[in-house]
Amino acid sequence: MKAQLLDVRRLDSTAGHVRVAIVVPKYGHTAVRRNKLKRRLRELSRQALLPRPASCDVLLRARPGAYAVSFDALRHDVLDVASRL
Repeated sequence: MKAQLLDVRRLDSTAGHVRVAIVVPKYGHTAVRRNKLKRRLRELSRQALLPRPASCDVLLRARPGAYAVSFDALRHDVLDVASRL
């Protein structure tokens, strides 16, 4: 599964709920910018991915362009991922 700002991997699980892992590579950015992007992705995952009735593990890996976009653009990508679960 591919999204514009995120690389996404999905693996079926027997956990009974959705588990999300978030990876934000450095790409030459400061810790402050990386942490801000991680916080945004965590919140969007909490809202869009965790309420799903699926039983799977989802890995979200930020691409370099994810640092420069707005919260709404990230939301659009996460909702796109959620619709494909």
